[in-house]
Amino acid sequence: MTDTLLERPAEEVTTPRCLFCANDLTVTVVDLGMSPLCESFLSAGQLNRMEPFYPLHVYVCDRCWLVQVEEYVDPEGLFALDYRYYSSYSDSWLRHAERYVETMTERLGLGPQDLVVELGSNDGYLLQYFVRRGVPVLGVEPAGTICQVANDRGIRSVPEFFGVDTAERLVAQGHRASLVVGNNVLAQVPDVNDFVGGIARILAPGGTVTIEFPHLVRLIAENQFDTIYHEHFSYFSFQTVSTIFAAHGLTVFDVEELPTHGGSLRIHARHAGEQGRPLTERAWQLLAAEDEAGVRTVEYYASFARRVEATKRRLLEFLVDAKDQGLTVVGYGAPGKGNTLLNYCGIREDLLAYTVDRNPHKHGRFTPGTHIPIHPPEQILATRPDYVLILPWNLRREIVESMSVIREWGGRFVVPVPELRVI
Repeated sequence: MTDTLLERPAEEVTTPRCLFCANDLTVTVVDLGMSPLCESFLSAGQLNRMEPFYPLHVYVCDRCWLVQVEEYVDPEGLFALDYRYYSSYSDSWLRHAERYVETMTERLGLGPQDLVVELGSNDGYLLQYFVRRGVPVLGVEPAGTICQVANDRGIRSVPEFFGVDTAERLVAQGHRASLVVGNNVLAQVPDVNDFVGGIARILAPGGTVTIEFPHLVRLIAENQFDTIYHEHFSYFSFQTVSTIFAAHGLTVFDVEELPTHGGSLRIHARHAGEQGRPLTERAWQLLAAEDEAGVRTVEYYASFARRVEATKRRLLEFLVDAKDQGLTVVGYGAPGKGNTLLNYCGIREDLLAYTVDRNPHKHGRFTPGTHIPIHPPEQILATRPDYVLILPWNLRREIVESMSVIREWGGRFVVPVPELRVI
């Protein structure tokens, strides 16, 4: 993994710069200490090797108000690793994708004459529904192994990092998109100007862009600090994302507030200057609500770190108390957010016996940094733990429903964020 590091001379101390406007970053939102890459799951043979940790220090730019972390690892290295996140292993996420496809196909009148391009298309979880409707698709997915899974399923995909160069190459090949889709990918691009600039180039005249991302306001309000990790470079308010898109000739004209990932936004954008799609009332209302909340003030971010520290203390108190009583606590899920939580709180196998995950690519592996073993969900039935800590808390309803069998032996669920709750 050392060839993925962004080497910095030991004597060089520089002030980080904003990823969008290049302003010096001097305002801290929260410092989560040192943490490994959240998707760098370990095999048994790697447990005794040196494991790289990087600062997880979050800043806010006091010029454009983009919340961000520094880039410590080459983005290509993040996905060149044995990347193991597959979107298709969440039933609720698949239903979300299918509903989106139904809505956008009807709203835009998409058909065989159109092209849908998804950025960060993963294993084809979303594009498959366009294919079933006879709409041509093209996925752009940087993780080569996952991209190959999509192609094997008949969903045309290219293993690329998307930006201006990739967009111009695809346009030269005759690809212009009636619809550009990006779900939970905007936060994962370190060069946000290159990424949004690429969208402006590949979007056909009259085309539409929709981008989904966790809403910064919900992250702050609901203490969702575990959604912060190195693979997420930026965290967006509606105001800031609108500013970034406008800088590249794209107008954000509509927004939807979604329940996914603890509270997300889906923005709708078009080429600037195109008529017929003015700013919607709900877009105006959200801009006003963010202004009232104070997202463009330093004071807005001041109390976040204190609430994060309180959550850490409460979770550790619960786990230590359960241990003292001889009770067993295991985890459900091995998501990126879970690894941020485990590493920030210093939770290891002595407090969390194991975790389980539906994704078979993670079975037999260990969580990065904390080295907690990952098993199939059936392990819970075999060991009958007293508590199940839900690490992907955004999927708690799906998990509680699928694992309701634990109630047969008096087992209970624990949700750590936004505050500790026993269900």
